Amino acid sequence: MGGADARIVRNTALVILALVALRLVAAAFTPITFDEAYYWMWSKNLAGGYYDHPPMVAYVIRAGTMIAGDTELGVRLVSILLALPMSYAVYRSAAILFGGARLAATSAILLNVTMMASVGTLIVTPDAPLLVASSFVLLFLAKVLETGRGVWWLAVGAAVGAALLSKYTAMFFGAAILIWLASVPKLRSWFLSPWPYLGGLVALALFSPVILWNADHQWVSFAKQLGRAKIEDFRPVFIAELIPTQIAFATPLVFILGAMGLHALTWHRAGALASRALIETMFWTIVAYFVWHSLHARVEANWFAPVYPPFVVAAAAAANLAQWKPRARRLVDFCLRWAAPTGIVMFAALIVQANTGWLSGYRRDATVRSVGVGWSELAAEIDAVRARNGATCVLAPDYGTTGWLAFYLPRGTCVAQQNQRIRWVNMPEPDPKLLAGKLIYVDELRPDGHPALKDLFAQVTEIVQLQRKRGPLVVETYGIDLLEGAKGDVLDHSPPPEAR
Repeated sequence: MGGADARIVRNTALVILALVALRLVAAAFTPITFDEAYYWMWSKNLAGGYYDHPPMVAYVIRAGTMIAGDTELGVRLVSILLALPMSYAVYRSAAILFGGARLAATSAILLNVTMMASVGTLIVTPDAPLLVASSFVLLFLAKVLETGRGVWWLAVGAAVGAALLSKYTAMFFGAAILIWLASVPKLRSWFLSPWPYLGGLVALALFSPVILWNADHQWVSFAKQLGRAKIEDFRPVFIAELIPTQIAFATPLVFILGAMGLHALTWHRAGALASRALIETMFWTIVAYFVWHSLHARVEANWFAPVYPPFVVAAAAAANLAQWKPRARRLVDFCLRWAAPTGIVMFAALIVQANTGWLSGYRRDATVRSVGVGWSELAAEIDAVRARNGATCVLAPDYGTTGWLAFYLPRGTCVAQQNQRIRWVNMPEPDPKLLAGKLIYVDELRPDGHPALKDLFAQVTEIVQLQRKRGPLVVETYGIDLLEGAKGDVLDHSPPPEAR
């Protein structure tokens, strides 16, 4: 490695370390989201699968809380630190596929300044480990191409297996790999080799705990996720959301570079065929599915996480490899120069807004309900109400409120979701003695109250209304009901629709 390349590597590492440090600081003082609280409860009862997703997110959170405790930072610690091996994987992938330390460094930095990576590793969801695993799928396929050694297919299988343990979306990697091998003449010989099939067996072996868990639970998780978009539900309105949300998640300048890079790889034939085909198939196979999905149901912006490693490599190819006419070259240079500052400013603004509401003048925004600002204070008030009334357990009607209550109430407090018990099938049921006495029910204030509760309890009394606030903004008003005289089972164990 020459002096210039060594300097590029050193500077890239310093930039990425600084960005990771910024996320760690933000993680320490930003209250967790309701999804994170839910997954944190999973992490206390590790299993081969869960109602919503495979188990990797629970293992990531468990590892972090073992180091930093049951705190906001502990929940997010390992997810954020996984950006370091993720960055290495993308750097090496770009270097192998297209050559040059500058192009590789550009790929790694561009990935880290996208909101998908910066916010997506800070807010821990299944997409965080999926993003990391996807980076290694790309790297190990690049190693197959570089070395021609079959043993790298075992590494590909391990990476795909880790991705499948993160989210079911990873199943599209199989189709992408098959298309890649079929589209490049010199790679078709791999179809006659045992190595790709052995790699598939490695992926299947790693994924087998999820299969076994589903087999023991009426295949409920597969049914829930694989049945999201139904062919008969044709609602193309959702496709209009795709590009705007991805411009935001990629950040506008990285999105422009990525789009130009994909164009250059396809039409300008920048780079070798096998390298171009790998980036294109890893990107377009998954994107094609989500476009189809969006014709039937909403596609959340974070679901595109697995396409971001090839997307940023394409963006780096646009900046460092493709030949452009003067006007396009000026656009590329502008985007490259300002992509990192823009991404950092967007990240900082989002964190400030989510925590304070300053930037919108304390008005409501997209973050206000999902980020648990005000829950620490609200939980203290709820606990005081619980103690004052002698309640032995706290019930809630949804998994988000249940997760927040469990995280912010004193450890050991009995907390349970009254319905949808399939979500908690891996957890021990609450002690029946705690459900036999007085209970309190926490839910957003509703004009008609909770008539269903009157069928379960002899007496239902609203005792107080409490507010969750972000600054002067009232985010939610909760009605706290005292429940007495249970008439039967307090918890509703009806099977979910997927298991009926």
